[in-house]
Amino acid sequence: MRILNIVGARPNLMKIAPIVAEMARHPELEQTLLHTGQHYDEAMSGIFFQQLGLPAPDIYMGVGPGSHAWQTAQVMVSFEKVCQELHPELVLVVGDVNSTLACSVTAAKLWIPVAHVEAGLRSFDRRMPEEINRVVTDALSDLLFTTSRDANQNLINEGVDPVKIHFVGNVMIDTLLGNRQQAAASDILARLGLDPQGYALLTLHRPSNVDNAATLHGILSALAVLQAQLPVVFPIHPRTQKNLDAFGLADQVAGLPHLILTEPLGYLDFLCLMDRARLVLTDSGGVQEETTILGVPCLTLRENTERPVTITEGTAELTGPDPVRILAASQAILEGRGKQGRAPELWDGHAAGRIVRVILDVWSGKP
Repeated sequence: MRILNIVGARPNLMKIAPIVAEMARHPELEQTLLHTGQHYDEAMSGIFFQQLGLPAPDIYMGVGPGSHAWQTAQVMVSFEKVCQELHPELVLVVGDVNSTLACSVTAAKLWIPVAHVEAGLRSFDRRMPEEINRVVTDALSDLLFTTSRDANQNLINEGVDPVKIHFVGNVMIDTLLGNRQQAAASDILARLGLDPQGYALLTLHRPSNVDNAATLHGILSALAVLQAQLPVVFPIHPRTQKNLDAFGLADQVAGLPHLILTEPLGYLDFLCLMDRARLVLTDSGGVQEETTILGVPCLTLRENTERPVTITEGTAELTGPDPVRILAASQAILEGRGKQGRAPELWDGHAAGRIVRVILDVWSGKP
């Protein structure tokens, strides 16, 4: 069985790695790894491939950055040629980036079955480009692999045939649990002069937070107060850095004495920082999931989330970008009143095994 596994951006790598490893254990599966190049930094992506044990992509399309429409169109044109040459029997996509949408649409129009890993996640906010990508990809997919039971219900509510839906758990957690011990050996805390539980960790990249000067300024005002209480590590995203410069906020950030700015970090260093942080502030869905398993309090700087299980069962709390809410929630955590979460169902490190078993069963005709 010929399977084409698709990645397009760095977050996809943590999702595809355990699936690639599991498929390699089955000689009846012939897999090809394709990187669209939607987001590819040679130094950083190389580190991720190495640390996650991923083989180099068999195909690299090198699409590069651009508007949503341009990038999606470029992926579709290039991917159609790949499909016509390789004739895959299944295209497997992960997550919700533009490449996920583009490859799903292209495969569906060529009558190639599509499997979507992380299906059914919904923020119910279609101002988010990722929400459009998720809805369209799910509508076109033949196999929908979900991380939580609320995702199953979302798909059923949208009219998806329940036979297509498979609750398998979270492949991101497969990667986290498989690398946690190795990450513990990282010397990142020593390099940054930090003590375990003695700092906060911040990630910030969503357009709703960093493309609006007033919103970004509000988040920074909360950060100014928080960093006076304990150091804050801030691996800064290129989009965020660009807007700090454009909005004239770079000097404000540089003037915060206990804010530790770093370049984007490799997976193991970042996992180590998450695991030992007093609290994490983020607008990343994946970080919400990871902190839930690590048991680290997480403030989600968004008004909604497509991963509500991290709120209802995990350690995450929605604060939005409001500095008053951010500081109130931060203070509660510092005073020992943070949420005590638990691991959601099937977030146990075996999601990839379940995914591959479903694929094998479906293609062998088992019920």
